[in-house]
Amino acid sequence: MQTLPKISPQTPVLIAGPTASGKSALALQIAEANGGLIVNADALQVYSDWRLLTARPSPDEEARAPHALYGHIAGTHPYSVGEWLADIRALRAESQRLIIVGGTGLYFAALTEGLAAIPPTPPEVRIEADRLRGTAEGLAEMIAVLDAATAAKIDLQNPMRVQRAYEVLKSTGRSLATWQAETPAPDMPLAAAQPIVLQANKDWLNARIERRFDLMLEQGALA
Repeated sequence: MQTLPKISPQTPVLIAGPTASGKSALALQIAEANGGLIVNADALQVYSDWRLLTARPSPDEEARAPHALYGHIAGTHPYSVGEWLADIRALRAESQRLIIVGGTGLYFAALTEGLAAIPPTPPEVRIEADRLRGTAEGLAEMIAVLDAATAAKIDLQNPMRVQRAYEVLKSTGRSLATWQAETPAPDMPLAAAQPIVLQANKDWLNARIERRFDLMLEQGALA
């Protein structure tokens, strides 16, 4: 068992780690001991109609400490990391100590490293890119038009990363690397927070995931 670092009640806390590793329980423990607002950083737990399927904190757990950004978005809304950052800024403006917990790495990266102000992808560009991603030839076609700087920065074996870079280039006329080079200062640099990354034994974690899945079924997830 690892010993947690001593955390000032004023210092924001960032808790990351794999599924079922105990992130939410730790956040609740910290909030009950030292105060703070538990804030969701899981891209699926934001949706109002996915409580069971995303293992959101239960109503009883939410009653034990203040929670925010859980289930606050309709399932039909394409919530973005930019919207999440805007929600975080609004919460920080209320001068609350935030305990940010979740498994979406992009959210944490945007918060601690900054987010490039790339305009949304137009629907017609997304449709074209979805079509190209569906075949090996289309994927190669998208890679072929990327600039060298962008190609060197992304995982070319990951179709979604390639598609994102392609969409940015097609919709803005500028490369992803160019946009990223203009990334503004982060909202919360790591030096301004207490980051905690949970690590767990694989067998222990797999057993917890299996129990969580069984509990989801018992609670009516299929329905």
